[in-house]
Amino acid sequence: METDPEKTFRQTGWAGVRAQLFHFYFVLRRPMTLGVRGLVHDTASNSVFLIRHTYVPGWQLPGGGVEVGETLGEALARELAEEGNIALTSPPALRSMHFNRGASRRDHVGFYLIEHFSQTAPKLPDHEIAESGFFPLDRLPEGTTPATLQRIAEVFGGAQPSPYW
Repeated sequence: METDPEKTFRQTGWAGVRAQLFHFYFVLRRPMTLGVRGLVHDTASNSVFLIRHTYVPGWQLPGGGVEVGETLGEALARELAEEGNIALTSPPALRSMHFNRGASRRDHVGFYLIEHFSQTAPKLPDHEIAESGFFPLDRLPEGTTPATLQRIAEVFGGAQPSPYW
């Protein structure tokens, strides 16, 4: 008979109820949002995939919010598929975590490097994505956001990762 190894550490009874109440209290008291961004690097052409949204200015890395019940990896895979028709062919590398103080006082972003992927078809413009494409590292589009340039410098230029997005 197989046992769930996590069940051994799951709180039950009053302790479990108390843990749930504390969790609920902290969600109300200190709510935090979590997002993911991916630096999709085509090593053959030394280019990166960038998107331009319809609702915010600038070229940026694909990504978005982590939904309730979703892992960071699942959120990244979903966002890459939605924003670029990109599928992961091996696990991405978590490069860094950042406080996104420009978005809010409670937003954090997990930043991933993706070098093993496939793109089923070029991403066509829609209600969310105005434009997208792969750009050589030495010819990034005008209007690439500072955060995107910083993440690229951290990965390819040896810059020290900033704690801030």
